[in-house]
This record gives sequence, structure tokens and C-alpha cells, in this order.
Amino acid sequence: MKKFLPATLLLTSFGVHSLAQVEKANHFNILKDESKDTVKRFNLHFQTTYIYQYKPQMTSPYESTNSLIGKEEKENSLTATMYLSIRLWKGAKVFVNPEIAGGSGLSGALGMAGSSNGETTRVGNPAPTLYLGRGYLEQTIALSKETEVQQDDANQLGGYEPKDYLRFTVGKYAMGDLFDNNAYANTPRTQFMNWALMNNGAWDFAANVRGYTYAFAAEVQKSNWNYKAAIATLPKVANGAELNTDLSQAYSLNAEIGKAYKWHGKDGNIRVLGYLNNADMGSYKQAISSSSLTDTPDVTATRQNGRTKTGFGISFDQVLNKNLGLFARLGWNDGKNESWAFTEIDQTASVGLNLDGNMWHRVDDYAGVALLVNGISKDHRDYLAAGGYGFIIGDSKLNYAPEGVLEMYYNFKPTAYPIWFSGDYQLCINPAYNKDRGPANIFSFRVHVQL
Repeated sequence: MKKFLPATLLLTSFGVHSLAQVEKANHFNILKDESKDTVKRFNLHFQTTYIYQYKPQMTSPYESTNSLIGKEEKENSLTATMYLSIRLWKGAKVFVNPEIAGGSGLSGALGMAGSSNGETTRVGNPAPTLYLGRGYLEQTIALSKETEVQQDDANQLGGYEPKDYLRFTVGKYAMGDLFDNNAYANTPRTQFMNWALMNNGAWDFAANVRGYTYAFAAEVQKSNWNYKAAIATLPKVANGAELNTDLSQAYSLNAEIGKAYKWHGKDGNIRVLGYLNNADMGSYKQAISSSSLTDTPDVTATRQNGRTKTGFGISFDQVLNKNLGLFARLGWNDGKNESWAFTEIDQTASVGLNLDGNMWHRVDDYAGVALLVNGISKDHRDYLAAGGYGFIIGDSKLNYAPEGVLEMYYNFKPTAYPIWFSGDYQLCINPAYNKDRGPANIFSFRVHVQL
């Protein structure tokens, strides 16, 4: 497998995942003097992230094509993104993000429902590949005269935005750009790396294998309340590269309500997300019943138009004091039909803390620790126990137990230059819900640059 050296960080083409995962700050300060000199007409930003991972040998009495490999592993990944933003007519902006991504996750990003590197996808070719990540139009209509200043950032033009607004977003982007945001667990580039910490694992969000979809979204911001709804395209096959743009055949509906509040004078946010996916999914129960005693059940052989997956998620973040923040997520889906786009998690719960380096006199450093538990439905576990495979897990048999992950990281900024070095450790108990295998100890080193 092709390896990447840290020298590849010198590349100036850049790559992958949600706007929240490109550190979209969205921090505002109300200003009275609205000087036009502060309004940006266009901007250009870059990021690149390199991750090296090492997993020592772990207990593995049996394994198969979708297993986390028992032997020692070393893998690395590189992503790089260019963010071009242009202001058009009043309230309108366009954003274009060409990307490069390469490398591989441990065991090809297979064998853990909560995979350990959010910068990798299940793309078979590890060679760096250039593609268009995002290309979308955003139209904002003011619902109040009061404005706030928006800082200039990646996919975010410096200038003034209405405090209350109606916004439409159409084009190609990641659903995580708009939904399931969390202040402390949202980007594997600078925060937690595990898939089920960067997003709600039970949210089978619409995306191709690279993490993007064509979508139309509407958002209303009114006072401390935020409302979002979107319709998006799903891949033609589970975990596929090609999106099905025929909405009469397949679609994803998403809605979220969020509220910003104060608790003892400290900022907090809570968001409730619901979704429904409709596609020609296979049924776990039908796959088991239609297989003979000698056959391995195959969920893909039972695909049928009109099958659905429904679920919900809750995201919470709360400032505790100037140096400490708390976050949590809960998620659930019905787990009757096959996972289609993100990963094989039907229930998830996570909780964690963010620590500011000011506590130990390192004002630009920060750290985090989190606990994560994932589960699957009875139909899903019976299918895996009978020897079935999904698109990310399947050990040929299953001794079921919830998958548990402990993750901790430290982000170190050594100079005034925009470069961060991180150390990360993940302990995975019962990888892919199998208590016969593991635990897996995963050590990671990350370098992130953003301009």
C-alpha cells in the first residue's frame, strides 16, 4: 500500500468533509459601525491535514474481509482543500472547494463501526485523487435590520450578516456542513478523530463515498432558535461513488431544531435532528430468512425500492467555565434495513470534555477526552452473527457486545504560524460489536495547517 511522507504537507492543494470540519467558526460580534471596508467580496483559504496511525497486534481468533486486522498495522492519510468564496448579488454567495485526498484508514477503514480516522473514506485506491468536494450557492434573506459581523474564514466571507434570516443552500456539499454541529466534537482535523464523534453515528446521512451529496436546504434563524430542513440525494448503491439524482427513486429528508441558551451565564446549545432515507435498501431479516443453512445471508440480494430508514439525533454542548466545555450526543435509527451511506451504527451515545490550554499556560493549545458506545438493532446483529457482511463490518460470525471507544487527544500549536501538531489515543473495546476480538489500541499523530 502506498505511503505518504510528512513532506507531502508542502502541497498547496487541499481536502475533505464538513464545513464544521473546516473550522467554520460562526462566531459573531454585534457592531454599530458597519464600514463597507470590512466587507469581503471574495476570499481564498487552504487547509491540509496529515494523519499517521499505528495499531499494535490485537487478539483476533478469526477474521474476514471486513474485519479490523489482528496483526500490527501502520497507515497514514493526507487531505487538502482549497476554499474559494465569492459574493454575488445582495445576500448571495458561491463556494467552490476542489480537494485532494489519499491514504488509507487502518484495515482500509473497515472493522470498526466507529472508524478511527475521520479523514479517510472507504475508497479502494489510496493514491491521492483530485475531485470537486463542494460547489454550492447560498442565498440569505434578512428577517431583521439588526446585523452582526462575520469573521473571514474558510467558506465564510468576512462582512455583515443579518441576526435573523432565511437562508437557502443549493448545490453539492456535506450534510454535516449544516446539521449535527457541535462546538467540541465536529472535526477530525483538530478535534476527535473517531467517525462517531465527528458526527452522530446513528445518522446515516446522505453522501457518496467521499462524504458529499447534492442537496437543497432551507434555514431560519430567529432570535435564539434555528430551524433547518433539507432534501438530498443518496448514492445509487450503498457506500457508492455515484449519486442518484432521480428523487422519485431515492431521497433523504432531514430536519433539525436548535436553541442557543445561557446556563449560569455560560453559552450552551442543544439541537434535535430527525431524518428519513428512502432507497432500494436490503432487509436484514429477509436476508436471513431467504438464506439456507449452508448459505451466507446477503442483504444486497434483498434490495427493494421504497424501503426506508428513520432515526433521530441529539447534540449538546455547554461552556462550563473559561477553560472547560462539555458535550454529548445521542442517536438512534430503526436498524431494519441496511446501512446506506455513513456507517453501521443503529444506536450511539457519547460524552466528553474539552480543555483549554490556558489552564496550563498554553493559550493556543487544547485537549479533549470522550467516551463513546455504539450498538446495532437485533435484526442487524442476527444478520452479522449468521455470517453476513455490511459495507464496513462483518467478521463472518459475531459474539455480540456494544462497541466502546475511549478517545483522548492533545492539540499543540508551537508557534504563531497556523500549524498544529496533535497526539491522539483510542482504545476500542469489542470492535465491530464482537467481544471475541480486540481490544484495539490506536495511536495517532496529526499535523494540520490552515491559511
